[in-house]
Amino acid sequence: MAVKEKIEPLTIAFQDDGLVPNNRLPFLIYKHAVDVVKAEPERAIEELFGANRWGDMWRNGIFGYLHYHSTAHEALGVAQGHARVRFGGDRGKEIEVSAGDVVVLPAGTGHQCILASRDFSVVGAYPPGQKMEITRPTPENHAKALKTIPQVGVPETDPVMGKDGPLVRLWRR
Repeated sequence: MAVKEKIEPLTIAFQDDGLVPNNRLPFLIYKHAVDVVKAEPERAIEELFGANRWGDMWRNGIFGYLHYHSTAHEALGVAQGHARVRFGGDRGKEIEVSAGDVVVLPAGTGHQCILASRDFSVVGAYPPGQKMEITRPTPENHAKALKTIPQVGVPETDPVMGKDGPLVRLWRR
């Protein structure tokens, strides 16, 4: 697997904005982490996530509406193209992601695709035993999420760097 050695992710802490809970754990961005210059870039990311025990994978883009997952952490690997994605909710931050980038969203982190290239393709994955539910930002959902998010366990592995990866150190409770 072609992953940059000893890559350190950029980290961002998003605050609860009253509708999107976000998480006290940092959001992680691994820029240009995966070599996707292959005939099947989605498969390269799936193999990486699978080798690091993240599963329930899917291929698609990122929804154009604001949402979050209060029952699972999520890894998004960009296989092709590029996009501007707002992370952290309406008061969050717009970030350009491109092929080879991986972002890891702790449960509760808002995300929404603002603009994407026609070829934009993402592989999503989740830690073992965590099931994703799409949650829209409403006061009722926010109240429920504040109860479910603390119950979401910290993964044993980093989806990019495995058992000794930065996520394991940065997300210790």
